[in-house]
Amino acid sequence: APLLFAVLIVLCLGAVLGNMIGQGLNAKMVAALGVLTAANAVLRAVPGPAGFSASFLLPLLAGYCYGPTFGYLLGALSIAVSAMLGAGVGPWLPYQMFAAGWVGLTSAWLPDLHRRPRLEVILLAVWGLLWGVGFGFVMNLWFWPFVFDPTQAGLYWQPGMGAWPAVRRYLTFYVITSLWWDAGRAVGNVVLLALFGASLLRLLRRFGKRFTFERM
Repeated sequence: APLLFAVLIVLCLGAVLGNMIGQGLNAKMVAALGVLTAANAVLRAVPGPAGFSASFLLPLLAGYCYGPTFGYLLGALSIAVSAMLGAGVGPWLPYQMFAAGWVGLTSAWLPDLHRRPRLEVILLAVWGLLWGVGFGFVMNLWFWPFVFDPTQAGLYWQPGMGAWPAVRRYLTFYVITSLWWDAGRAVGNVVLLALFGASLLRLLRRFGKRFTFERM
């Protein structure tokens, strides 16, 4: 995990430098990335019920507005910064960075509905709902294949197991241990996007136009 974390940080910084050289990011947008990363790291500390986390709001919206590279960097780097600020450093950290980065990256794949703002917010809220569950579903994979509890053998992977039995066991494991927790995150994403999504989108787009930002 420490090696993976170091490699991921180097790759993120390389992506920033590469996009600056290729005109994908200008200096002002790199500064914006830094500000949003710091803000999102602080948002991660906002308490909430179950697995609620406000840290998905900005990567999702920024990835949607500014493209996959910006979204991925914001998600991944903000997780790293928040961990250093006290959210917790452990072997799970690089995997959290990957998963949070994917939230921002995949949000850029959504269709651009800026001409239909109400439908746009609904689309983003549904996407936030899906990623609220999907983040936990993906994150469990960093440890699930490597643990085994003989008292609950039907929930864990074992060597020699076929693909379908492994999938079935993992789905059972996820539903029993994580789904209720991730439901809090999913509902929190929907609420935050419904309340603040439209106004934050206007701010992000105004900033992007002001500094002639182009989607990557």
